[in-house]
Amino acid sequence: MAQIREIKKRMVAVRTIQRITKTMQMIATAKFTAALQRSKATRPYTQRIRELVAEVAAAAGDVVNPLLGGRVLGGGGKAVGKEVLLVVSSDRGLCGAYNGSVLRTAMAEIRRRRAEKREMIVETAGKKAVSYFRFQKIDVAERHAFGDKPSFAEVAALADRYMADYTAGKVDAVYVAYMRFVSTSRQVPEIMQLLPLVQVLPVALQGGQAVKGATTVYEYRPSAEALLNELLPKSVKVSLFQAMNDAIVSENVMRMVAMKAATDNAGGLGRTLKRNFNRARQAKITTELTEIVSGAAALE
Repeated sequence: MAQIREIKKRMVAVRTIQRITKTMQMIATAKFTAALQRSKATRPYTQRIRELVAEVAAAAGDVVNPLLGGRVLGGGGKAVGKEVLLVVSSDRGLCGAYNGSVLRTAMAEIRRRRAEKREMIVETAGKKAVSYFRFQKIDVAERHAFGDKPSFAEVAALADRYMADYTAGKVDAVYVAYMRFVSTSRQVPEIMQLLPLVQVLPVALQGGQAVKGATTVYEYRPSAEALLNELLPKSVKVSLFQAMNDAIVSENVMRMVAMKAATDNAGGLGRTLKRNFNRARQAKITTELTEIVSGAAALE
């Protein structure tokens, strides 16, 4: 009888867990849909402004901007040996391998920089990253909280600070460790170089021979330098904002998948417990019938 009661309690607990995970799956699905719409809405603008910066920089020729090509104005134009790594994680768990993948990628980058005798200043966006680096005994310089719906103003303010530190020569580069959203079935942990903006430079400005997309002759009004001074900060801001949006989409899709798997596993365990419960009850009934028949036979 004790075994039947224990199985019954486990069945109730599994059904409760299944309802919770199903609810979390539905919530994650709703958040994923909304986050995906925001990410898709900003991606064309982000891609186009990068292409525009590349075209203008290629056609402008020898225009110099401190945000391009790792040029540092402060410190006598010399590298200071300090770099910033912003690690974007989640505030909550139960999202599969999301945090583990991002944090392992970030830790590998930190170890690589340490091996090169460079100082990596770690900043975080998300509580899970804070806990991880505390366990790794790595100091976190800044902790940022953007929530599930980061506003462009908050992200732009952070980008402004990074650009100010970079142009002043306080840091040599700024990187972002985040989960890049590719599709609902594929999310890739990535280290994005935010500063300097070498990823938007055309091939010719990086020492190559060909200039992709630079065949158009432009007349600048105002000057090319003024246009780049306006476009380059925008490119940094929208790139960081797009990374934040991709991270949130990836978090929610991975939580949705994890909660669906948990719901399915709870359903399978519930069926197994129900089968065990029926077997235990049938065995008890059989035992009682055997005892009754044995007792009746003994009285004859």
